[in-house]
Amino acid sequence: MNLAYAQNKDVKGSVKSSDGTPLQGATVLVKGTTAGTSTNNAGVFSLNMNPTNATLVISHKGYETKEIQLNTSSQNLDITLVSSAPEYIDEVVVTGFGLTQKKESLTSAISTLGSNDIKRSTASTTSGALVGKIPGLNSRQSDGRPGAGTALQIRNMGDPLYVIDGVQKDAGQFNNLDFNDIESVSVLKDASASIYGVRAANGVIVVTTKRGKRNSANTVNLIANYGFQNLSTFPKAADAVTYIENYIQSETVQGIKDYKYSRTDLEKWKAGTEKGYVPFDWYDYIWKTSPQQYYSVNASGGSDNINYYFSAGHMNQESMIVNYGGFKRTNVQMNVDAQISKKLKVGASLNARYENRTNPGVPGGDDYWLPIFATYRNLPTARPFANDNPNYPTLTSTDPGTNFAWLNYDLSGKYTETWRVAQLNFNAEYDIIDGLKAKALVGYYYANQNLNNHEYTYKLYGYDQANDTYPVIFENNNPWRERRMGYNEELTSNFQLAYTKLFDKHNLNVIGGFETIVRNTPTTWVHSIPTANSLNLIDYETMDTYNDDGNRTEGRLGYLARINYDYDSKYLIEVSGRYDGSWKFPPGQRWGFFPSASLGWRASAESFWKDNSILSKINDFKLRASYGLLGDDAVSGYSAFDYLSGYNYKSGGSVIDGKYIIGSQPRGLPVRTLSWIKAKILDIGLDFALINSKLTGSFDYFRRMRTGLPSSRYDILLPSEVGFSLPNENLNSDVHKGVEGMIKWSDRIGELTYSVAANATYSRFYDWNQYKPRFSNSWNVYRNSINERFGYINWGLESAGQFQSWEEIANWKIDNDREGNKTLRPGDIKYVDQNGDSVINGLDERPIGYRQDATPILNFGFNFSFGYKNFDLAFDLTGGGLNSWYQDNEQRNPFHDGGNNAQYYMEDTWRLADIYDANSELLPGKYPMLRIGNTSHSNYWNSDFWKHNVKYIKLRNLEFGYSLPESFLKKASIKRARVYFSGQNLLTLSNVKGVDPEINATSGLVYPTTRIYNFGLNLTF
Repeated sequence: MNLAYAQNKDVKGSVKSSDGTPLQGATVLVKGTTAGTSTNNAGVFSLNMNPTNATLVISHKGYETKEIQLNTSSQNLDITLVSSAPEYIDEVVVTGFGLTQKKESLTSAISTLGSNDIKRSTASTTSGALVGKIPGLNSRQSDGRPGAGTALQIRNMGDPLYVIDGVQKDAGQFNNLDFNDIESVSVLKDASASIYGVRAANGVIVVTTKRGKRNSANTVNLIANYGFQNLSTFPKAADAVTYIENYIQSETVQGIKDYKYSRTDLEKWKAGTEKGYVPFDWYDYIWKTSPQQYYSVNASGGSDNINYYFSAGHMNQESMIVNYGGFKRTNVQMNVDAQISKKLKVGASLNARYENRTNPGVPGGDDYWLPIFATYRNLPTARPFANDNPNYPTLTSTDPGTNFAWLNYDLSGKYTETWRVAQLNFNAEYDIIDGLKAKALVGYYYANQNLNNHEYTYKLYGYDQANDTYPVIFENNNPWRERRMGYNEELTSNFQLAYTKLFDKHNLNVIGGFETIVRNTPTTWVHSIPTANSLNLIDYETMDTYNDDGNRTEGRLGYLARINYDYDSKYLIEVSGRYDGSWKFPPGQRWGFFPSASLGWRASAESFWKDNSILSKINDFKLRASYGLLGDDAVSGYSAFDYLSGYNYKSGGSVIDGKYIIGSQPRGLPVRTLSWIKAKILDIGLDFALINSKLTGSFDYFRRMRTGLPSSRYDILLPSEVGFSLPNENLNSDVHKGVEGMIKWSDRIGELTYSVAANATYSRFYDWNQYKPRFSNSWNVYRNSINERFGYINWGLESAGQFQSWEEIANWKIDNDREGNKTLRPGDIKYVDQNGDSVINGLDERPIGYRQDATPILNFGFNFSFGYKNFDLAFDLTGGGLNSWYQDNEQRNPFHDGGNNAQYYMEDTWRLADIYDANSELLPGKYPMLRIGNTSHSNYWNSDFWKHNVKYIKLRNLEFGYSLPESFLKKASIKRARVYFSGQNLLTLSNVKGVDPEINATSGLVYPTTRIYNFGLNLTF
């Protein structure tokens, strides 16, 4: 016995899942005996035994049992168990506040996207990389300028909260991550977001960046992309001949005899060779094909106690406008974790970036507007330089700023904006006792802005042919020099205790903790009037404005708790709550409690399901429901400290006794009856997997009601003499409701692997209970009520085709233009007389469209992925519908403000066979005949002829790659090499002509989304 005991030793080891997660509660038995133990919360075990010729049997619920043959040297074992559940069920989902759950135990509406799907994009921002890939995520990119993000909303509920590696951030920080550094994105769409309390009413997007794995080889990965951008969809302005012919025709039908363009002029413009009659293409002069580059290198790996991930990336997206600099961004990501002892683990991470935007110093608030506007305001008969002399830019329209010839760094100045940003996080985790651990995170964020803008004085010239001189015909002597310097500084901390216990078939997880956020945003703005264009420095003597905004300190504090329980992975329950406080509101109204609960039932885990020959084909089926209360302290019309009375300093001023005295203005009544908006969210859903999880999917119904929307009481009157009105209160409500779904098929046929997926989200907004609605009659209720009905109803006239002849107009019984039809001609628009009073007016307007300025009610995506041997192909089709675009201004009004219209428009109008003969044959077109100065005509009334209910689909992403054979790479010590072609917005199908279907600008004049052709290389060492 003593000899046998002497041969015993402590055999130690760790048990983890295939993704490196320690497995608590795994059973470790000596085969053929009753001796054994189980792993602790760190997945570690120790067993005193004789290892000679012994076999260990390791088992854990949800994993395949594994046997390990031991020998006398067996000591520190590293054991990995493979999940016995389908991959779909075994997926780990980040559920917020640093917590994770397996998908099988998830009771909430949370969608995830992994790194392989995220990186399949050539977008310059993270939001652009997510479009069409996640159910419940509505998107719209209404502006495509360099560095521009895509508007993302969860179920159309508003701007979401972003959480990056456990720290609450905004859309700017999210968009400017290098998305190749992202491991996963989780979208919290229902009451599960309540764990973030007063900022979570619109849902939460949780980002987890990449980290190295323990005991993994050191790996270096290089990505290089070089591509070309051009305009995906932008309506070209009409060419010179099309414009002139339409102009002449308009003068003809309006009885103008003194033509602006004679017959001889028209022929010369058609020939286009004689000086003074050479057409000019402003589109080609302003827009170009430009490059986009991206380069990145990352390294990762890990030993027994330390794992790391380092990366650096650079994006350079040049502008498609000539002479414009574009957007540059350099990112650095560092994540390091260290196991200090058996109980203590610490980590640190750094996310830093440098951003730069550079343009010429262009007048106006938006430097991109003037060149876009110039594409249409400058006529094709105007040329940029007087006498075509490039030293003398001339006046090309009534707006001197539209001559693109002087919008460059030499003549107009320079605008630069840089951001230097760093987010530094420290975290620690300590195992107190078996199953109980403490976690802490401290984050420091610093973002420094430096904006410099210098707009020069400039001159425009004419040409005096007789004297061969260039006289000044316009001069701007009002220079602009500004500088904005400031920073955003934020300190975040959170602490939590987490308890995990697995006993028999019961699984319990409990967490409790708190979170604090303090933010300061001091900024100064300086303006001066420089004495010369060459003097770039700001002098005290030339400075006329200095504004200091102060720290503008914000503060938030929240306490949270969550309990998860499941029995035998069948019956699931989650209860959570957060007690949150916001600095914005009066002391007695700063705090609120936001609870939520969710239930789930995995019917497929029941014995009756498994034993049924039909039901067993569905290997996973789960019903779930959640309900909770969330908050939103971003209350419109309310600013922090509005609850205080007093005066606003620096409001006007006056000269008193020879001195200028800065004025103060009463703040009005203090707002002490207003607090955050409350949102109650219901979600009912199901998840399923069948045919060995080849087919997976989920469907959800959701409804969010917000109460406490700000409004003031109209039935309590204040005398106008007091100078202010009643403050807002939490009076009104609204509702979002809809459905979403996702379905995916994945399979292998020989050497071909493939997957096909589809997702769609329908989310409709409703105005709900309003404060004491009042109306004078039933028409007023129908036309103006917003009580419990669709929100943002788009009213207008219903068109009924176009008049085809003079005879039809003469016999038309309805007063179509409210002038007895005297202004009508063939091709003009007919309207439906909805109320039968034989006159078209506002009483005939009906709901004809949807909201114009938000993400679509319907978004959908189709995702395809194929792999064959060393080839791979993936592409995403994305689309939307049930939103409206109003065709106006340059896309509708004839010769808008003396400028041009679109080519597609001008060439497809009703026209005369002889543009000089008003009685010549009429040739039909899609649009009414253009008539100068006629924008108030009935043709241009608000109607469904011009208001389009948009439907579109885009080939958003495409990537085709080839991986070089490993045998070829070994000689160069390269693990993997892949070359690929990728593209973005390569094809657009839409029911709106000429314009990008995602834009909001009614004029169509906006920097459109870009079409990108990209070539890339990926090397792994």
